[in-house]
Amino acid sequence: MRDLALLLIVLALCGMALARPWLGVLGLAVLGFMQPQGYAVGFMRQVPVYLILFAVTALSLAFHTWRARAWAALPWRRLMAWQVWGLLGLWLWFAVSSHFAALPWEAWEKYPQVLKILPPLLLILLLIDTREKLFYLVATLALCILLPALKGGYWAVMSGFQDRVYGPPGSPWYENNAFAVAVSMAIPLLVLCWRQTQDRYARLALLGGIALCYGSVLSSWSRGGMIALAAVTLLLVWHSKRKLLAIPLLLFMAAAFFVQLPEQWFGRMETLAAFQDDASAQSRLAVWRIGLDAALRDPITGAGFNAWPVLTLSTGGSLDWHSAYVEMLAEHGFVGLGLWAALFLGTLTGLGVLAWRHGRGETAWIGDHAAMLQASMVAYAAGGLTLGIAYWALPYHLIVIASLLGWLAAQEPASGYRRGRP
Repeated sequence: MRDLALLLIVLALCGMALARPWLGVLGLAVLGFMQPQGYAVGFMRQVPVYLILFAVTALSLAFHTWRARAWAALPWRRLMAWQVWGLLGLWLWFAVSSHFAALPWEAWEKYPQVLKILPPLLLILLLIDTREKLFYLVATLALCILLPALKGGYWAVMSGFQDRVYGPPGSPWYENNAFAVAVSMAIPLLVLCWRQTQDRYARLALLGGIALCYGSVLSSWSRGGMIALAAVTLLLVWHSKRKLLAIPLLLFMAAAFFVQLPEQWFGRMETLAAFQDDASAQSRLAVWRIGLDAALRDPITGAGFNAWPVLTLSTGGSLDWHSAYVEMLAEHGFVGLGLWAALFLGTLTGLGVLAWRHGRGETAWIGDHAAMLQASMVAYAAGGLTLGIAYWALPYHLIVIASLLGWLAAQEPASGYRRGRP
């Protein structure tokens, strides 16, 4: 039954992509981030549903462009954004570091897996060209993570937070720590949906979903997830237009959850302050030292993808760098880390400027999008401190969405509002 349901979902998404290619982009987000194919148990487990939908969307785009004779109208300005050049430069550097890798065969095997992040981003740049389409894409990303988080949050409340919550099977965030960061990234996007939705019942449903997302993160028992959640909560309060209402609401929700949390949960969180006595934290520090040493030995290109088997022999062969920053530094050197950091910091800065310039007036929707995208990326940056998530597709989607937001903002007249001025 699951496989039949998945087949019907894929066929429906393909039909939508054939009718409207931009809907195929939303379908790719569903298959990529909600991962319904992970629940298949029969014949659909071996079907490359994502690749099929991508091919259908690309062919539909080509057909509609040919039929409309719109080849000259391709969005070259969007394709020439600095974020696009930054992504291409980073992926080219990945190829260089793979060539000089400590384990070249492992690096070149991993490279196509990381490279496949780029083609869907190209479709987004080609097909998402209006405010409405951009909002639908952001909402789809948020809902794809919300749905499994609802189940996890409900189970957490019903079980008294005794069990850990996990993500969809087969997804990049199946593991509890990764799922906590993914849900933390989705919370600002859900807040954006709440701000942009006028329907009363939809707003109430979104508020309930956001509350269950908080419960889902808490019940992940993830210390890295708590860091990401704390960071995103601070930014939500900072960007709130009603801080006097937002702060008491958050405090009330925190109190409602914390009274249900078991003592073991608090004991685990206390190790954040006493990391020197925690074996898990000490093992992470040991792996980080190994990654830094590897980068110092080869500061230009690093050790390449999947070099941890030979670099971490002294610690028993760790399977993860336990930090996106160390992962990027150890595998691609200081150049790779610099390109990656510049891409993210530049995007965060640009979003901050947009949020400042469009805080009020008719273009306040731009400020709302910018503020919540920034909060989502900060959640990723905070979660990446203790998780090897440098190659997640979601943050790169947010970078491209931020690029499109900047392009749309350039089409709008400035509101004339500056925060702190009348």
